[in-house]
Amino acid sequence: MEISDKVIKEGSEAISDAKNKTSDREKTLTGEDSVEIQEIRRRLRREALRTRDALCPDERRRGSLLMTERILGHQWFYGSDIFLCFVSFGSEIDTNELLCEAIRQGKKVYVPKVITSSGKSDMHFYKADMHFYRVTALSELLEGYKGIPEPTGMSEKYEYRAEDAGRTLLLMPGVAFDGFRNRLGYGKGFYDSFLADKEALQLRTIAVGFQCQMVEKIPEREGDIKPYQVICL
Repeated sequence: MEISDKVIKEGSEAISDAKNKTSDREKTLTGEDSVEIQEIRRRLRREALRTRDALCPDERRRGSLLMTERILGHQWFYGSDIFLCFVSFGSEIDTNELLCEAIRQGKKVYVPKVITSSGKSDMHFYKADMHFYRVTALSELLEGYKGIPEPTGMSEKYEYRAEDAGRTLLLMPGVAFDGFRNRLGYGKGFYDSFLADKEALQLRTIAVGFQCQMVEKIPEREGDIKPYQVICL
């Protein structure tokens, strides 16, 4: 099941128009064109989520198994001591087995927690940031932001050090991806904000998903940070 041709065509037309109005260095437009691109992104997001949600259990298991095997065999994984990884939720590709294996191998495993301006995982607050906290078992996770399993926030917090980036791997989720390494998330910009001041870590990022989440082109937005690799299976 693929993203509709209509949505992809609309996205391609918007991108072509944008290129005629901006320089190669610009990632986004302003005014009415910017609004149009944001609408294209919203439509792509809705369509991609419908497509992913429609996967049958066998397709979901197969994709998750292949992803787990691919990451476990990846040189960045077996060469890393620090593993930052999202906890799968809803129809996302399953990361549970991968997290358990990383813990079993003795890696320092950190998973994300969304902290609002109140210091609580409350989706009704406008200001929110994402941080990573260490876990030693998935049983430590509790329901958090929008129902996603999260650490309590009482364990060791991940602190970025550029000198450690070469032995660190960050695995990130997404709603849709394209062949240019663009990633469309859920619209809050948590991973873009987290990575913005971590240039060395940006070079050790992999976005993962199902093959059906690949689209022709995602219109870029100012502030988007591309994963260094995209693996969809």
